[in-house]
Amino acid sequence: MEFNSETKNINIVEKLIDDLSAQYSLHNDIYGKLLLAVVEGVNNAIVHGNKLDKEKLVVVEYLLDDTRVEFTIKDEGTGFDYTEVPDPTKPENLEKTHGRGIFLMHHLADEIEFENDGSIVKMTFNID
Repeated sequence: MEFNSETKNINIVEKLIDDLSAQYSLHNDIYGKLLLAVVEGVNNAIVHGNKLDKEKLVVVEYLLDDTRVEFTIKDEGTGFDYTEVPDPTKPENLEKTHGRGIFLMHHLADEIEFENDGSIVKMTFNID
């Protein structure tokens, strides 16, 4: 699926995850992880990647099999150095807002990869 970089379009992704969860009878824990991590990734793509530019697209792809579900989120931004995102759990960063989404995505997904200088994120969730 693809959509313009408007935060209202996050609802499309939420509905997709709701539908997948119902169709494949995903456990509530998996549903919660998917919802939080994928919505955070899409929000990052819209706000930070594409800078809320409605002319730029966000692409969300997914692959689901018996053991895992993988989401790929692509934006048209210039990317970022994901190794330089501050750890939000360190005392000096507790009041900063940057880095929390990436931190959540890392902890909720079983695997996470950043490609194309950070403008593509792939998250894998084990469902078996």
